[in-house]
Amino acid sequence: MFTGIIEALGTIAAVRREAANIHFTVESPFAEELQIDQSVAHDGVCLTVVAVDAVAGTHTVTAIDETLQKTNLANWQPGRRVNLERCLSANGRFDGHIVQGHVDLTAECESVEDQNGSWRYRFRHAPGPGRVTVEKGSICINGTSLTCFDSADDGFSVAIIPYTYEHTTFQDLRPGDRVNLEFDIVGKYIAKLLGK
Repeated sequence: MFTGIIEALGTIAAVRREAANIHFTVESPFAEELQIDQSVAHDGVCLTVVAVDAVAGTHTVTAIDETLQKTNLANWQPGRRVNLERCLSANGRFDGHIVQGHVDLTAECESVEDQNGSWRYRFRHAPGPGRVTVEKGSICINGTSLTCFDSADDGFSVAIIPYTYEHTTFQDLRPGDRVNLEFDIVGKYIAKLLGK
């Protein structure tokens, strides 16, 4: 389980395809602290560490076809920066919201507006069951826990403060880019129970 509070930015160092899978080697500031079998969220996608090179400062994860179909990982290339978060420790603070690292679908960034001290981003996604946002509710975008507003069946907006802008990949995001979305787990269960 994660909280959507980004720990560090990583950089995709290498991409290797093997049958239907893709192996990503990622440079990160905490690579030497990782262990094989550990879960790490990469742009909101929970992936298992399969190799660590402490000397090079890299770790490797594998994305299977199901993951590639639901996320934007199939488009990742060397040099891309990604948001990283290790799983929540048992004695850690719960600063964001409950994030599983199970991406529901991708959304398109429709607009980025500089608001003189903050940034407003608008996203559009395909409507469907369980794809629920509410005003001032939680949403996870590329692994980042955020509060949404201007909520609609097929889109929403978020406001980004300077700290988040500087410490996440939101600074790299442009209109037309696709992002990974994980809707609030509580909202998804309620929608399921209500048949929505």
